[in-house]
Amino acid sequence: MLPSEMADYLRVIRVERGLSANTITAYRQDLTTFSKFLDKQKRDLGSVDHLLVLRFLNQLRTAGRANTSIARMVTTLRKCFAYLKKEGVVAHDPMQTIKPPKKAQHLPAVLTINEVDDLLAVPDVEKPLGIRNKAMLELMYATGLRVSELVHLKLTDLHLDLAMLQTIGKGDKERIIPVGEVAIDWLKTYLRDSRPKLLKGQQSEAVFLNDHGRPISRQGVWLLIKNLVKAAGIQKDVSPHTLRHSFATHILENGADLRIVQELLGHSDISTTQIYTHISKKRLTEVYDQFHPRA
Repeated sequence: MLPSEMADYLRVIRVERGLSANTITAYRQDLTTFSKFLDKQKRDLGSVDHLLVLRFLNQLRTAGRANTSIARMVTTLRKCFAYLKKEGVVAHDPMQTIKPPKKAQHLPAVLTINEVDDLLAVPDVEKPLGIRNKAMLELMYATGLRVSELVHLKLTDLHLDLAMLQTIGKGDKERIIPVGEVAIDWLKTYLRDSRPKLLKGQQSEAVFLNDHGRPISRQGVWLLIKNLVKAAGIQKDVSPHTLRHSFATHILENGADLRIVQELLGHSDISTTQIYTHISKKRLTEVYDQFHPRA
C-alpha cells in the first residue's frame, strides 16, 4: 500500500498535468517499490534522507535493474519529494543531491524497407483476420501511430476521404496525421469486408477488433506482430514501436524535415525526435562500409 501522501501526489499529477494512464501506472509502480523498501527499513517519509535513497538505489542496482530503470526511479522520486516538501509533508527534500545514472546511448531497432515489405506481405488477406492484420500494419507504418493510439482509434477518428486521421497522444494532445493511399485502401477493405464479420452483431466504436468482436488490446497487437515478424523470417527484436521507429527513419532518409517528423510523431520536444537522425547516420555509415571499395 502506498502512503496516503504519495497516493495524493498521483491524483494531483493525473488531474493537473494530464499524464497518460501508462505514465501514472509507471509512477505508481516506482513509488510502490520505494514504499516497500521503507517498510522493510521501518522508516517513514519524514525520516528519509539522501543516504537512505542512495542505499535504495544501490539495492536496485544490485538486483540487476538497468540504468534506464534506475534513472526513471530517480525522476519519479525527485518529482514526488518536491511535491511532498511543497505540501509540508517533509521538511527536507532528500533528492536534491541525488543524480540519476547516465543513460547509455541506445538506438532503437529499425526495419529496412525490404523487411517492412516482407512483414506486410505475411497476412493472409483471404481471411477476415488477415485483412485486419494487413490494414493494421499498413496504418502503423504509414502514420507512426503508437500502439496505445492504434488500439484506442475510433471510427469517428477516421477521415479517409480527406486522407487524414485524428488521435489523442501523450499528455492528451490531439494531432492530425495524413494517411497514404495504400493504407487507406486496406482500411476501407477492412471496414467493408472484415470488420462486420468480426463484430458478430455486436456494437463497437473501436476501429480494430479481435476475433471476439471486442477492441484489440495492446498485448494482442504485441503478440500479433511478434508472430508476423517470425513468419516473415526477420531476425530482429521487433515490437509494435519498431514500426513507428521505421516510419520516422524512412521518411527522414527520404528528405523530410525534422520538425515535420516531430509533428507527425507527436513529440513535445524535438530532442526526442533527434534520435532518428542518429539512426540515419548509423545506417549511412553501414552502407558506406558495405559498398565503398576502400572502406
